[in-house]
Amino acid sequence: MMERFLLQSMDTEEKFYKYEEQRLKTEENRREAEHAREFQMLQMLGQMLAGISSTVSQRSQYMPSNPSQRSNHRSYGDNFNYNSMTTLSPPIVIERSFSMHKTHSIKEMENIFQLVRNIIPPLTAKKHKGQDGRIGIVGGCQEYTGAPYFAAISALKVGADLSHVFCTKDAAGVIKSYSPELIVHPVLDRPDAVHEVEKWLPRLHSVVIGPGLGREDVLLANAKGIIEKAKVKGIPIVIDADGLWLIAQQPSVIQNYPRAILTPNAMEFSRLYEAMLRDPVDSNDQHGCLLRLSQALGNVTIVQKGERDLISDGEKVLVCSHEGSSRRCGGQGDLLSGSLGVLAHWALLAGPEKTNGQNPFLVAAFGACSLTRQCNHQAFQKCGRSMTASDMILEIGAAFNKLFET
Repeated sequence: MMERFLLQSMDTEEKFYKYEEQRLKTEENRREAEHAREFQMLQMLGQMLAGISSTVSQRSQYMPSNPSQRSNHRSYGDNFNYNSMTTLSPPIVIERSFSMHKTHSIKEMENIFQLVRNIIPPLTAKKHKGQDGRIGIVGGCQEYTGAPYFAAISALKVGADLSHVFCTKDAAGVIKSYSPELIVHPVLDRPDAVHEVEKWLPRLHSVVIGPGLGREDVLLANAKGIIEKAKVKGIPIVIDADGLWLIAQQPSVIQNYPRAILTPNAMEFSRLYEAMLRDPVDSNDQHGCLLRLSQALGNVTIVQKGERDLISDGEKVLVCSHEGSSRRCGGQGDLLSGSLGVLAHWALLAGPEKTNGQNPFLVAAFGACSLTRQCNHQAFQKCGRSMTASDMILEIGAAFNKLFET
């Protein structure tokens, strides 16, 4: 089985490199058109905003008043249907190229950033340990101990109170040596791993599956079992790295679960897209490909990492172009997934009033992408080419404060 997986991976990688070459050729043309397109987009958005009030008032006349008639509406709160499919209107694309030194006259373009600020819980002496987030990281094996550490420590530094790592026995001692703040469970390679992790799920607010997981059959099987148990509990699930390898092989594991967030890079996105849609990614239609993949998976939230981070739930696309740097060191995706685990919990807890009725996981993903890019930018300013993920971790506090609390 592993030989077949490796052959599939090599074939997919070859297709990806061909795709990447084509993408680079079209990138220059895209950049030349970018400024003109952005100006046109702002004009169109202004016209849209002018008509929002009348559109909303017209729709409100036809909203069903009977709760039973509203039962098929999408919900991200306590009641949801794994198998619900919604008739979609044309997708909305909201793009924001962030710069800390620019101001924008279109208020709507700032709103999504403000929603991120809205979901952040205030600091108060009246809270007890655990109220601001207990996050579980599922991953970490003998070969990969850094990834689960980066994800778990990022969750703490963003503002979670407790961070658990469920890893293999060989990885546990190493991960513990990185930080005394992490709670490490050496259970992931045990026959009863799913049962052991399940006992902790009622205490966790979200789980991040995949950092440093590896691709051994027993680890993938246990990760699958943990995902199934987390779905039953209704816990937000962030899937990254080798967790995405599992989803590419068995999409039904996460399909139609509305509290799932996938964070693929370009290679992982290509693998997922071909697994679900049986076609190669169209480099000239990035937004369309992202929408189609999300819809095929049952409108799960997808963060497609890249030069610009594209975020979609199958209904709209958010584009985060917040300034980062040209340095692409390993571990940045782990920082993103760990911080996203916290923000997903906060967004869900805040409720529709704080997110203005938006999908809370879109808001959380936008916040995590912006924060990761800001950490990248600040660390690169200090370290330049020698910057590593550890340098970015040190910037989380200052970056969070600059983006969301000043």
